[in-house]
Amino acid sequence: MTLLDITPRVTENDRLATLPVAIIGAGPIGLAAAANLVERGIDFVVLEAGAEVAASVHAWGHTRLFSPWRHLVDPASRRLLEARGWEHPDPDRAPLGRELVDDYLAPLAALEQLAPRIRYGVEVIGVAREGMDRTRTRGRAGVPFVVRLRDRGGSVDEVTARAVIDASGTYTSPNPLTSSGLELLGMTEIADRVTDALPDVLGRDREFFAGRHTTVVGAGHSAANTLLALVELAREVPGTSVTWLIRNAQAARVSPTEDDELADRARLGNRVDRAVAEGRIAVLDRFEIIRARRAGGAVELIGHRRGDVVTHTTEVVVNATGFRPNLDMLREIRLELDEIVEAPRRLAPLIDPNVHSCGTVEPHGFRELTHPEPGFFIVGMKSYGRAPTFLLATGYEQVRSVTAWLAGDTASAADVKLTLPATGVCSTDVGNGGGCCS
Repeated sequence: MTLLDITPRVTENDRLATLPVAIIGAGPIGLAAAANLVERGIDFVVLEAGAEVAASVHAWGHTRLFSPWRHLVDPASRRLLEARGWEHPDPDRAPLGRELVDDYLAPLAALEQLAPRIRYGVEVIGVAREGMDRTRTRGRAGVPFVVRLRDRGGSVDEVTARAVIDASGTYTSPNPLTSSGLELLGMTEIADRVTDALPDVLGRDREFFAGRHTTVVGAGHSAANTLLALVELAREVPGTSVTWLIRNAQAARVSPTEDDELADRARLGNRVDRAVAEGRIAVLDRFEIIRARRAGGAVELIGHRRGDVVTHTTEVVVNATGFRPNLDMLREIRLELDEIVEAPRRLAPLIDPNVHSCGTVEPHGFRELTHPEPGFFIVGMKSYGRAPTFLLATGYEQVRSVTAWLAGDTASAADVKLTLPATGVCSTDVGNGGGCCS
């Protein structure tokens, strides 16, 4: 038993007991948190910026995950669904992103225990304690949270909550194209020629890429999948070409490894290597972008390469450099974040991407996710900050532990367990630009 174990959850008073837990984000982890709260008999509200459930997953729904269904369904969610006759998909098959939504997340969100408590089209723009900025301490734990929302019409509203679980993810917060982490100089000039990671090259975005020279920036599996789609498009549409721009000498995390238990991921690396060897993908290595400019119908990326300042000319740029957490809305919340990866300080050593891959991250729960703000937790991909090693199964265990702790079940909250393949549960397309996890 530790001091953290016996620290009061949210100080109970008559008012707090009547308030819901606010869950930010209706993606896989946010909905899993809701399902766990249903089983605990705790009221909640889910706040989703998109117009539909799992809006970010919809954005990359054309892509297939590495991991099979057996690793993608939250246990509490499965129990709720199966009580209504839902059948688990083939556990050995890896679904497309849209199948993850259509066959699992959408039915989950439609359950009578969840549907009335999900609000769509509301962006969370701030979280605070009612009547208290982050500097005020006395009585803080007994004061409700205030979550400020903005709807699509621009109207601003607030909801109060006994606790807050931030499962908003990082997909809408891509890293910039520069190695420095600062916004690219000249970005406004070329913004209409830059796409975020995971575009639907062979589907809805086909016309944007057809017949053009595209440069994909990033060294991870998000980049690799886009490269292969562009190679396929080049076979179908004359004038389509692709360059792979990476900062290092090679994209080590895309290269296949002998001990990879996820066959689809290994095959992806082999396909990229083959396309490079055949000259279908031009590789521009050791290139660190410092600025960009428009040159007629072209885009020029200026950067350092092998000690020289050089210019790379292209027509379209795909930013597959990874993601970072958006912490702006948490300015008035007392956070304890690692200064390097921007993850909760107790969690950071367990997920350091310089040391860990997906499968070597230890199981963790409420202890590692606790901040100085009682009753506030960041979970899911956002809890990993800038580390690329997050996976859905780990996120499901996070919210199971957190909701148990909120319910006062310390023993269950502390009993965190997780069994993974040796290399983790990864996706072909989701995660940090240098990683593979989903």
